[in-house]
Amino acid sequence: MAWRMDIQPLNPGLYIVATPIGNLGDVTRRAVETLERCAVVACEDTRVTGKLLNLLGLHRPMRRYDDHASEAAREALLAEMVQSPVALVSDAGTPLISDPGYRLVREARARGITVTAIPGVSAVVTALCMAGLPTDRFMFAGFLPNKDKARGDVLAELASVPATLVFYETGPRLVASLEAIAQRMAGREVVVARELTKLHEECRGGAAADLARHYTNHPAKGEIVLLIAPPGEAEAPAGDVIDDELRAALAEMSTSQAAGKVAKAHGLDRKALYARAMELKA
Repeated sequence: MAWRMDIQPLNPGLYIVATPIGNLGDVTRRAVETLERCAVVACEDTRVTGKLLNLLGLHRPMRRYDDHASEAAREALLAEMVQSPVALVSDAGTPLISDPGYRLVREARARGITVTAIPGVSAVVTALCMAGLPTDRFMFAGFLPNKDKARGDVLAELASVPATLVFYETGPRLVASLEAIAQRMAGREVVVARELTKLHEECRGGAAADLARHYTNHPAKGEIVLLIAPPGEAEAPAGDVIDDELRAALAEMSTSQAAGKVAKAHGLDRKALYARAMELKA
């Protein structure tokens, strides 16, 4: 189908435009038409977005807008939206998904400015489609913390969530995150989706400990999505492992606290572990 030549002007407002995460062929027709008609393009990095616009044959004014943008910069964009169409893009993928823009969209809506989303590629959805893990329920939790304790605390908090967990990750931190998952969620399938839609695309699944060893020997590069299968009976550690952990916890805390700690670590039922802890105490 040929591209439309009778492109009509856009109404004033904010247009959230998804861009490719790697393969330029994934850009939508509507995204190109919207970028072409906007008076200004707000972006994280003008160098990155400028390269994309050049590849698309578009020449639009750009204005930097990221998490460090000043209130004055946000006010200037809001004022522009009242008079003209303004596009918001991220460096790649769908804006606002672990990217800047939340405050800008919230303020625009509060002021009655029309906000329109131009859907397209998202690394989260792309990874879910490839991973072979349950997709009827999933939770996207952004980036795991960089510090070991904070990372472990987040994993313990999310271990019992009955859904596929999805995180963004970077190459230098991947092994540490996989090792933490192996400690906190032993037995659960993990998938590393890397360089999605690009030449060296990879989707590798298995036990977290095995993946940690692989990426220790083969350091990962590029953008990474890390997925963890939901908790389930088949994924639970052996009973003697659970008993050992309960005994260790009971030596330091109450029965209720011990059951809660082990339940969070493995995504198991707290009431069942409480009953088992009572048996071990007896």
